[in-house]
Amino acid sequence: MKKEIKGYNKKIVKIDLTNKIVTDYPFSDKEYELFVGGKIMAAKIIYDNIKTKIDPLSPENMIVITTGPLNALGSPCSSRFNTSTISPLTGFYTSSNCGGNFGMSLKRAGYDAIIIVGKAAEKTYLKITADNIEFKNADALWGLTTGKAQEEIKDKGDKFVIGPAGENLVKYACVVSGERAAGRGGVGAVFGSKNLKGLVAEGHIAPEPYDKEGLRKVNIKWTKKLKTHPTTGKQLPALGTAGLVASMHARNLLATNNYRSGKYEKFEDISGETLHDDYLVRNTGCTTCPIRCQRVVKVEGKEVKGPEVETIGLFGSNILNNDMQSILDWNYYLDELGMDTISCANTISFAMELNEKGLWKNGLEFGKTDNILQTIQDIAYRRGIGDELAEGSKRLALKYGGMEFAMQAKGLELAAYEPRGAVGHGLGYAISNRGGCHLNGGYLVVLEGLMMSVDPYTTHGKAALCIMFQDLMEACSAGGNCLFTTYAFLPAFLLDRPLGPITTVVNKVFTKVGLILRGLLRIPTAIAIHLPGYMLPHTQAISKATGIHMTFGNFLRLGERGYNLERMIDINLGVTKADDDLPGRLKDELQISNNPKSKVPLDKLRKDYYKARFWDKEGRPTKKLIKRLKLGD
Repeated sequence: MKKEIKGYNKKIVKIDLTNKIVTDYPFSDKEYELFVGGKIMAAKIIYDNIKTKIDPLSPENMIVITTGPLNALGSPCSSRFNTSTISPLTGFYTSSNCGGNFGMSLKRAGYDAIIIVGKAAEKTYLKITADNIEFKNADALWGLTTGKAQEEIKDKGDKFVIGPAGENLVKYACVVSGERAAGRGGVGAVFGSKNLKGLVAEGHIAPEPYDKEGLRKVNIKWTKKLKTHPTTGKQLPALGTAGLVASMHARNLLATNNYRSGKYEKFEDISGETLHDDYLVRNTGCTTCPIRCQRVVKVEGKEVKGPEVETIGLFGSNILNNDMQSILDWNYYLDELGMDTISCANTISFAMELNEKGLWKNGLEFGKTDNILQTIQDIAYRRGIGDELAEGSKRLALKYGGMEFAMQAKGLELAAYEPRGAVGHGLGYAISNRGGCHLNGGYLVVLEGLMMSVDPYTTHGKAALCIMFQDLMEACSAGGNCLFTTYAFLPAFLLDRPLGPITTVVNKVFTKVGLILRGLLRIPTAIAIHLPGYMLPHTQAISKATGIHMTFGNFLRLGERGYNLERMIDINLGVTKADDDLPGRLKDELQISNNPKSKVPLDKLRKDYYKARFWDKEGRPTKKLIKRLKLGD
């Protein structure tokens, strides 16, 4: 007898803004089992509904907001939710993960997902409860910053809103819940194009887990392990992600001077240690999170969320700025205006180099910071040069030239890790379904320098490792967990003794791990186990929460299914092999003049990746793979 799937509300609705109609959207138990939740559930919905290239800012586009099975069930770091759409920045599929409380409240309101289509005739926000979804007038909220809008919405519940950047269709506008952002790919602009200021969700429904007591025991052990792991229990609580700045500089990974270098001589001024010693008020974190990596700092006397390493690197070393307070200020205003800090900073640094080379005289210069805040505000309101900067670096390059030093892939600007110091990470940027993303790209820099010391220049095994980490993070997001929980996948004894003999050996053989797992995954029962709880408790938690048979092998297969489904969406939208690319600077120019390996050998890595992914030579999933992943015809 087939087990009943639990842990869900079993309710997904489609909200038609044009006609103010709410209808149920069917999603079978089999689909819950295959796609689980989060970004993979969203990919399934978008794949079924958008089959050809569309204008992302047209009413045809859809916004899919999904929760995961572990949301609201007490698992650590499980307040994450997902927003997926077709990106106005790239034209391809994008998904943006967010903390805050909105996702928890959406699930407690009785929904596993909501699908938003059409365009409202008037400025609108949605109030979502278990009993009703209301279309409410947002005229009084239009023009307000994300913080002010959340204050002015008097409805009970947690909010998810855009700021002026989303209203003005900045191509990299984000959506904010509390102080947490669904940052990448321009999701906020899609909200703005639909006259949708935001949403409020309120509810008190607690879905019944499949094995309540079993899940409780897993959660207790999992939380304890996160608190004692050297990364999630020590480094992240102490320094946050800013603690990576010093090691990035030391290993030629810190984007500097628009990625012309991986080192910044004044890195100490913008390090996690400086942030901690001179600016930190306290650390905090998302609901249900024992890690507490969020920094609280002061801007203009007000306690606000501090910046992550991406913002510090890209508004610090990458524009030759060593003033930490300015980075804190800009980070706050970007959140309030509702803009992705990564894309905004990279677009500004690209404009600086355009100006330096005489291709576009715009007044922006490396090391000059007195006009940055005004530029950020001008982008949000599309004033002056801000109107062009609001389009992102790729569109600027198409107009003014300089594509070889526009730091983007598929139109999405890169994160702060300079990939010529970690070539597997460079492959991830190029191949990522949503564009130049360190997370969707597999975050291989963790092995190539941040936490381990796998040879950063070798191509051997990097494609398979990249795939393994992509699939792990896809599956983790589907469950509703923060990706930082995957840091504990690396055993503590390796990280506590980075120069020890065991760690040294592991670093040398790690490149073979991905290849072995890729082979085993072709055998359905080969990895039908749970890894030790200290490595990947996600599989046990999802099993206890839902009753879905989630072994380590099934978990990797889930991630593989999701990643390939995203690729299939992108192919429908026009992605080809030519889009899996990097700027010429990273492929053709040596980062270190006397090191011939210090550039990304993308052609070799991409060829290896396609083969290891079981894609054809043009980067398309094969029919055999699609069948094996149960993705239909």
